[in-house]
Amino acid sequence: MKTFKPISIKGIKTYSLRTRKSKVSVSDFAKPFDKGGAFEDFLNSLPNILAAQNLKQIASTVVAAHKNNKVVAVGIGAHVIKVGLSPVIIDLMERGIINAVAMNGACIVHDFEIAYAGMTSEDVDAEIGKGEFGMAKETGEVLNRAIKKGVKKGWGIGRSVGEFIKNSKYPYKDLSILAAGARLGIPVTVHVAIGTDIIHVHPQMDGKATGEGSQRDFKLFAGIVANLEGGVYLNIGSAVLLPEVFLKALTLVRNLGYKVRNFTTVNMDFIQHYRPLTNVVRRPTKEGGRGYTLTGHHEIMVPLLAGMIKEELG
Repeated sequence: MKTFKPISIKGIKTYSLRTRKSKVSVSDFAKPFDKGGAFEDFLNSLPNILAAQNLKQIASTVVAAHKNNKVVAVGIGAHVIKVGLSPVIIDLMERGIINAVAMNGACIVHDFEIAYAGMTSEDVDAEIGKGEFGMAKETGEVLNRAIKKGVKKGWGIGRSVGEFIKNSKYPYKDLSILAAGARLGIPVTVHVAIGTDIIHVHPQMDGKATGEGSQRDFKLFAGIVANLEGGVYLNIGSAVLLPEVFLKALTLVRNLGYKVRNFTTVNMDFIQHYRPLTNVVRRPTKEGGRGYTLTGHHEIMVPLLAGMIKEELG
């Protein structure tokens, strides 16, 4: 049997706390925000620690990219639209801060429904049992028709739907990110997985047009990624599709000889998932640049970041 004795702690070596390098200092602490203060005062009240520090650094990085005429591109999932953030995204597009937007297929559903009817996001739990989930007549018919018509003109899905909404008389078309892209000449690309979106179950769905339009948008998105050196890519609320699309576009352009090494990526979501952490934050910036994660609800974090960017730009 082995025997053990309690160790003696006599003779340990110590140092002065004052000489130790520490991660947190009182100079980084938050300050109370006073009633009636300006937004700048609120920003200055935030602690310079962890996520608050990252938020400040991300805002400054976006501003620097904008001032240096570098690309700032945003990939969004449908939740970004469903929580009412289209006006925030469009405002940054109009100011020339966002130079490109990538969407998954669900985004065009909610973008169209907002423009057309001023409402979106059905109660899936209530409708799925009756087989009525996704069966809105206008959504299925109009979007599939717009895609087919636009693809015949040589456009991708993003421009096809964007031009259609822009030229419509829909009462809320000013809230359409797709229409804003068409109006401003900013590329909005749509990346579709067949069978994932409600418009795919409608008889008007044209697989050939949808596939061709999405492929065109992938090539356009790759052209955006090819110019990302020194820029910023933010993935907001897409846990699977856009992180995969981004990684494939990045490896494609690097294979073709484009220098895309030193850039910044950001993943924003209320839950951090494996795929965006790996395919957006870590792998693309492994040989240069920096990746960030911001965890929080989109309806709070996106307006906050947008406000910080605009405040720093003055």
